Amino acid sequence: MLLVIAALFLLAAVCPWALLRAGRRAFLPIAAVPLAGTVWLATYGPSVAEGEVHTQVVQWVPSINLELAFAMGTLQWVLAMIVLGIGAVVLAYCRWYFHDDSAGVPRFAGVLVAFIAAMLGLVLADDLLLLYVFWELTTVFSFLLVGHDPTRRSARQAAIQALMVTTLGGLAMLVGALALAHQAGTMRISEILADPPSGTLVTVGVMLLLVGALSKSALFPFHFWLPAAMAAPAPVSAYLHAASMVKAGVYLVALLAPAFADVPGWRPTLVGLGLLTMLIGGLRALRQNDLKLLLAFGTVSQLGFMVLVLGLGTRSAMLAGLGLVVAHALFKATLFLVVGLIDRTTGTRDLRKLTGLGRRMPWVAAAAALAAASMAGIPPLVGYVAKESVFVALVDVADYGEGTGMEGVLGWLLLVGVLLGSVLTVAYSARFVWGAFADREVTEEVRVTDVPVGFAAGPVLLAALGLVAGFLGSALTYVLAPHAELLPEGAHHAELSLWHGVGLPLAATVVALGVGALLFVARGPVQTLQGALALDVSLENGYRATMRGLDRFAVELTAVVQRGSAAAYLGITLLVVVLVPGSTLLRTYDSIDVRLWDTPYQAVVGGVIMLAAVMATRSRRRLRAVLLAGATGYGTAALFVLHGAPDLALTQALVETLTVVVFVLALRRMPEYFTDRPLSARRYWRVALGASVGLVAAGFMLVGASARIHEPVSAALPRLAVDYGGGANIVNVILVDTRAWDTFGEIAVLVAAGTGVASLIFLDVRGTGIRRVHEIPFPEGVSKQPTAPGRRVWLPAPRTMTPDKRSIIFEVITRLLFHTIIVFSVYLLFAGHNAPGGGFAGGLTAGLALVLRYLAGGRYELDEAAPIDAGKVIGAGLAFAALAAVVPLAFGGTVLQSAIVDLTVPLIGKVHLVSSALFDVGVYLVVLGLVLDLLRGLGSQIDRQIVKVQRAAAEAAAEAAEGSAR
Repeated sequence: MLLVIAALFLLAAVCPWALLRAGRRAFLPIAAVPLAGTVWLATYGPSVAEGEVHTQVVQWVPSINLELAFAMGTLQWVLAMIVLGIGAVVLAYCRWYFHDDSAGVPRFAGVLVAFIAAMLGLVLADDLLLLYVFWELTTVFSFLLVGHDPTRRSARQAAIQALMVTTLGGLAMLVGALALAHQAGTMRISEILADPPSGTLVTVGVMLLLVGALSKSALFPFHFWLPAAMAAPAPVSAYLHAASMVKAGVYLVALLAPAFADVPGWRPTLVGLGLLTMLIGGLRALRQNDLKLLLAFGTVSQLGFMVLVLGLGTRSAMLAGLGLVVAHALFKATLFLVVGLIDRTTGTRDLRKLTGLGRRMPWVAAAAALAAASMAGIPPLVGYVAKESVFVALVDVADYGEGTGMEGVLGWLLLVGVLLGSVLTVAYSARFVWGAFADREVTEEVRVTDVPVGFAAGPVLLAALGLVAGFLGSALTYVLAPHAELLPEGAHHAELSLWHGVGLPLAATVVALGVGALLFVARGPVQTLQGALALDVSLENGYRATMRGLDRFAVELTAVVQRGSAAAYLGITLLVVVLVPGSTLLRTYDSIDVRLWDTPYQAVVGGVIMLAAVMATRSRRRLRAVLLAGATGYGTAALFVLHGAPDLALTQALVETLTVVVFVLALRRMPEYFTDRPLSARRYWRVALGASVGLVAAGFMLVGASARIHEPVSAALPRLAVDYGGGANIVNVILVDTRAWDTFGEIAVLVAAGTGVASLIFLDVRGTGIRRVHEIPFPEGVSKQPTAPGRRVWLPAPRTMTPDKRSIIFEVITRLLFHTIIVFSVYLLFAGHNAPGGGFAGGLTAGLALVLRYLAGGRYELDEAAPIDAGKVIGAGLAFAALAAVVPLAFGGTVLQSAIVDLTVPLIGKVHLVSSALFDVGVYLVVLGLVLDLLRGLGSQIDRQIVKVQRAAAEAAAEAAEGSAR
């Protein structure tokens, strides 16, 4: 089963290419795949008819019991045959429906095949979550198919409407599925149905599942989305809205009925809404002049009819309902395909403009007549067999109750209601055939093109199957009985048959046909009466008003919260943090155990941090604020030292140093002060918000630290770090071994950050501005400093910087320390597994060495120190880390698994190697590349901008002086 679903999804991916290469002809070989699937399903028919259930379970994530579970019993087999069989017919029909110049056909083919795959997965899924996944996939694919033509506003609106309504029902269904699974203790549908749970939570869960079913199958109050979706091409309407997608809700009702038909609210909901939908759809169908809309409202009516029958929860009703499902798929798919054929050959679907088509396309007319007769319940078609069985089941319910509690008056009223719906069905079925194919007077006769044989083959085939199936009542009973027998036996033997004897069911059929015919004959007065009684109130109008109100509310809310102010965005975010999660702290304040400090030194450092933080908030100069903020960071590093965490202290100090440098570089192009405007009263609100956020953040940390009820995992880390990580530095072992996946994600974020900086600052690629010292001319004002032939000048500041920019002391210090810092960074890299350091600290240290070279010699000296594109360094680091992650697979290990190797090397002694150190090398390169990127972006690029501004100012001054001299 999984293989067939996967093959269809693979075919969906290939379809666009096939259509682009071969054109419409590719639809025929594409249709052969679901046809082959139909043949494959047919081989399971004998075993399924005997009551056997075929299952397939593929383990996905065994640790959390997540699996791909499929099951195929009678119900699933019938729906799968409809999905694949009619899918093959519709795909072949597309070969003639679309023109060579039709837009979007390759994409359409791929989406339609993907929908077939999703629908097949839906009916075969034996897991509630898997069912929901396929359920929502059908929603997404139907959205794409209904909105196939994005240039048509009606198509876009219909697609969005269908998406909104069915997605809302799908979310309710998900909650219901989770509630039901929680109570049952399993997600497997077969296990839940075999031993159905009970209780209030089950009742709520089942009702929520029914919300999803009712929205998908377009029952009241969700019925309005289906007629609007007729903006889709005819193949979509024939498949999604007649034979396949709208059957999903019907399938869910039939699936759950044997186990949950007695749940409180089940029958009142399904029977009541089903009957109401049947009558509303039938009445609306009688008013339509568009053949497609007529069928659409007829589909709404028939869906209500099917849900009503299946929702009764009796054996005879279940058997009759399944017969209706089969019959409806055959006759309604036929009729929609006929409408598509008429639309393509005449250019219109308006029955007021059509005449004489019965003479011009007799085979199509015959197919439509058979399908309409089946829909109306005329013998000997399969629609009659199913509807007659429904009347038998309803009579039994009215007479005996059949366990439904609807015997007596309620049962007879239900029978009368279904009879009225059947009368309407007969009337609009006759209206369809008359409107499409009858000879009558029209103002202007439409031009009809020839109908290719292949174009008519699909509807003719399905109509013929509907006729043949009418004589196979006993065979259908045999095939469908295993699912019906899951329900208690009724007063009479349940069967599908052309003849149930003389009685009330036969009388009901005769009355429905006779009154329906009279209603069709009196169609003029009836339509006038309907128009006079029609109200300009509908759920569709309500939906549109709701969406307009929602759009308006969104505009107004956006105007308030999206004002283009970063301060406002930050303030709103922080206010929500304080009010929503922060309010929960009020209930936990008495459970917090606080120890102020372990040593007075911590209090002193904490006081310095708070003082620096307050001074930073009060500073109006940007540079002073940055330096004071840096003081808080260095104070935090001091706290780490006092807590015995030198590794964290080292990293914090390095990060803080680099951050201050980056801030200072960026501040060169910003005003000296934050603002020249006088401070407003709003600063008090900001102070209050900032203090509140600080209190809430502190509260979170205190509550989290005080809420521990078990021994912390950190207690075992010293031993595990040595035994399994091969290192004594717990922090580094955690980073490159225990949570290496997180670290890999973090360096990937660093790569994204570096790319973001480059995209914002660099006009071209990163490497275009790299220029070595020997490639540049001497700047103006710089005297030439000759060197010996062949000798390179290290840190040639006299050649690259003007005298006013140089610092001799800084140059000397850089010459003394640069190589030492680089060597120290390499030491931190390889020593970090057992001592303070690691790839992150080593990369930051090497980056600070480059900072020294840049500050001492300018941008040309930076390029001399690292004449390479920073992006290549970052990419190399990420690639190196990824390689270190997958190398263990070559030796039978798992991703990111560490290997410990101890060697004795002559003259050196014992050497302790851990493979995770290679991962650290990747981290080192990523961090180094990011620092280089920042220096080139916020350093070199800004230097160039400053030089350009100065040159422009000098040129302007020279021109002004020259002008005044003249």
